[in-house]
Amino acid sequence: MRNKLSRFAIPYVVWMALFVVAPIIMVVIYAFTSANGGFTLANFARMGTYGVVFVRSFKLALIATAICLLIGYPVSYMLSKEGDRFQRIAMVLIMLPMWMNFLLRTYSWMSILENNGLLNQFFQKIGVIAAYNSIFGTNIKYFHMIGTPGAVVLGMVYNYLPFMILPIYSVIIKLDHSLLEAARDLGANTFNVFRRVILPLSLPGVLSGITMVFVPAVSTFAISQMLGGGTQMLLGDLIEQQYMGGAYNPHLGAAISLVMMIIVVVCMWVMNRFGEGEEQAVML
Repeated sequence: MRNKLSRFAIPYVVWMALFVVAPIIMVVIYAFTSANGGFTLANFARMGTYGVVFVRSFKLALIATAICLLIGYPVSYMLSKEGDRFQRIAMVLIMLPMWMNFLLRTYSWMSILENNGLLNQFFQKIGVIAAYNSIFGTNIKYFHMIGTPGAVVLGMVYNYLPFMILPIYSVIIKLDHSLLEAARDLGANTFNVFRRVILPLSLPGVLSGITMVFVPAVSTFAISQMLGGGTQMLLGDLIEQQYMGGAYNPHLGAAISLVMMIIVVVCMWVMNRFGEGEEQAVML
């Protein structure tokens, strides 16, 4: 039986070797070599000139992750309190935007946020811009929203929010209700039940959601290019520029990719260790 299972695993092992292990090895080789193939650390030394991009990428990704958590946890908690029919409908509505193409969803936000977009036209019609001009003594015709860090964060939150809601919801909905009833029988009020029981037990879902939002947010490039207007360069844009742009330097791009990959892995390890510590504390 075990031999049969091993044979079924062969396609998976081949797939992982070709499309996961081999690309990582190539990235490592390119990161530590120069254009003539010799060993060098110059690629990593040059990364210091892009420190602003690193800081901006992690800052915007952390902000987007925090906003997704602040929105996603209450939504997940409230959904878990509703009936089965409402939950099914809500899950469909949450997942519905994900059925459309990622670029198409982001393009739609461009038409909403641009200077003559739907949102600015709406503000003009209801008098928000006129009221702003009268209060602050300005003479603006529109709010500048596109090409700003806020637009990039908005695009991240919109595209990655379902990745925060789903893991938290899947954990909360499976909680043992007898634990909640026992806490109430012991005199705990609603707030204490949430703080001492629900929140610690839902921590695995929270950590999964943080990982699933932060990792793609810190490495995105389409959102920053489209909603950032080319003025909010992130790590994904920098890496793409080294491989596809005019500043073709795959060795520098590989070094940046390797460093970013290590940072992300370390962040995931820290969060997993934190989750294990919290679970042990709850058991005690």
